[in-house]
Amino acid sequence: MKCFVRVVVLCTLVACAFAGCNRSEPAASGLSTTPAPIAEVSVEQASALLAAGAIAIDANGEDTRREQGTVPNARLLSSSSQYDPARELPAARNTKLVFYCGGEMCSASDTAAERARSAGFTDVCGMRPGISGWVSAGKTTQSFPRS
Repeated sequence: MKCFVRVVVLCTLVACAFAGCNRSEPAASGLSTTPAPIAEVSVEQASALLAAGAIAIDANGEDTRREQGTVPNARLLSSSSQYDPARELPAARNTKLVFYCGGEMCSASDTAAERARSAGFTDVCGMRPGISGWVSAGKTTQSFPRS
């Protein structure tokens, strides 16, 4: 009987541990355990944000940059998933950042934006149409490599 009780207690503890790992409802504190998705902006919205002082963050690789260019004055990340936020992003954590990558099907900007948010940046969004949408909208680009 003692063995049975131990097994029941152990199974209960394991079940409780797993229940806390994949929680989709709000935590007891009323706060969500899952961060909100990165806000998405259109090309026109991104253009307006940049004109108002936001900073474009390019999460593309060199091939895409060579083929399509970059948003003018964008900061070019060394890697979408392993860049160093302290060296490659502005010092002020409340700076408005507009991340972009190749286009609708690319997720590099999502990865890069999440990395920025994890590093404490509080005003982060993604331009889902990416550089392809920027070019299609007739917006000015900057050539790569930059001189």
